[in-house]
Amino acid sequence: MKQKVMDQLQRFSKAMFIPVLILPIAGILIAVGNLFTNAKLLEVAPFLNNPVTTGFGSILSGSLVAILNNLGLIFCVGLAVGLANKKKSEAGFTALLGFLVFINAMNKFMGLTGVLFTGDSLRGTGQALVLGVQILDMGVFLGIILGIITAMVHNKFCEIEFNNAFQIYGGSRFVFIILIPVVVISAVVLTYVWPFVQTGITGLGTFINRSGNFGIFLYGALERLLIPTGLHHLVYTPFLYTSLGGVAEIGGQVLEGARNIYYAEMADPTIPILSSSVIWDARGISKMFGLIGACLAMYHTARPENKFKIRAILIPAVVTSFIAGVTEPIEFSFMFVAPILFVAHAGLSGLSMVVLNLLNVRAIGPNGFIDFLLYNVPLGIQKTGWPMYIAVGLVFFVVYYVLFRFLITKLNLKTLGRESEGMEMKLHSKAEYKAKKESEKSGDSVDAKMIIEALGGAENITKVDNCYTRLRLILADPELVKDDILKNETGANGVIKKGNNVQIVYGLKVNAVRKAVDQELGRTSDQE
Repeated sequence: MKQKVMDQLQRFSKAMFIPVLILPIAGILIAVGNLFTNAKLLEVAPFLNNPVTTGFGSILSGSLVAILNNLGLIFCVGLAVGLANKKKSEAGFTALLGFLVFINAMNKFMGLTGVLFTGDSLRGTGQALVLGVQILDMGVFLGIILGIITAMVHNKFCEIEFNNAFQIYGGSRFVFIILIPVVVISAVVLTYVWPFVQTGITGLGTFINRSGNFGIFLYGALERLLIPTGLHHLVYTPFLYTSLGGVAEIGGQVLEGARNIYYAEMADPTIPILSSSVIWDARGISKMFGLIGACLAMYHTARPENKFKIRAILIPAVVTSFIAGVTEPIEFSFMFVAPILFVAHAGLSGLSMVVLNLLNVRAIGPNGFIDFLLYNVPLGIQKTGWPMYIAVGLVFFVVYYVLFRFLITKLNLKTLGRESEGMEMKLHSKAEYKAKKESEKSGDSVDAKMIIEALGGAENITKVDNCYTRLRLILADPELVKDDILKNETGANGVIKKGNNVQIVYGLKVNAVRKAVDQELGRTSDQE
């Protein structure tokens, strides 16, 4: 039972990446739009103060705010696509239809039962307008619930076909037929149940926020500690997009979630960034500064004869972490060989958020230096305090370096370049060597054949998928996986096994790896 629950959580975790990863893009473009309307920038660069550039900036930022105002719909469609076993595009379309049916069904039922608020303002009523329809304010949870429901119905009925005159009602059309009563009943049930759920969520958010710096520390540490399971974004997503991360009224509109609040404060230069909830998105200190100090410590403590080799390994990982905020290549280099370092890293990550909160620094850098520049610099020092963010980052660079170097040398930890001499070197077959050389010759950096063989062969692979940095698979027999080949010959940074779920960390090139493996297996992205 425990394994089954973990398998489902892994799958849900992966599916969440579809809606979650698109939102930072919207945030960056909102920031770009704000650049062209920023008063201070226009003073420095008066040539930008013209109707064309300022109009472009207003349109860009103003239009993308609509994404933040419709997160429920985005999560509904994204999750349905991610959780669908096959026919993913049809699952997404059906989710959209189900969402429209739900909001109108709830609105009609609330009207019939007399609970629909009829005043001028919905503020404080627990109700909200979703696509112009007044329903209970469920926020992003509405999308998550409907996305899961749609995916379950889709996976069960999407392949049912009928004969003769009824054949037009098969497949995705039959899914929609089944989904309609399910969604309507869900709307009725949630009309009664959701107010109690919302009370619980509000209470939990209040408890966490009243925990102050201790709550922030736990959040930051836990978000890192769950990296090995692949479930870490299930920790930060609710804080970024639901009331757990704070509630604020901005421009006459009540917003929930740290990132939504921050985006709204960005969009209006006259609003100071005061909300402490923004600290829930302050994960950049460890990404941009701390882990770089850790890498320097690993380099300085490596054997002299190995320093050239690990330099070639660490430099790309450092650049990726600093620029793009992808930390897994570094974290997996010491996560399993020296777990105490990973615990220290998690603790320091939480501590860095506490320090930012104590200093009232509201700058963020969730996805590296590029995000940091676009989000914070245009808003000015007074709103974000971004120079202090850099100062704190430099301090944590030193703290990481000193602590990691001390632990590595004191405990003789076998980090990169400190492996025991005479470690076993696995020799591969002539066929594997030849295949690798042919791959290098053709300029293809992904050796799909070797990856598949290291996974126990094509017949051992039940399902192939990927998230932002990991190739995620379901295997018939995980014991057949050859970790050393995946790490030493295919460029994997780590291999994680949870029952039949296997995750291989490839970093930013994972999309190319997934495509190559699918092609070698003769599968499409919609197939098992």
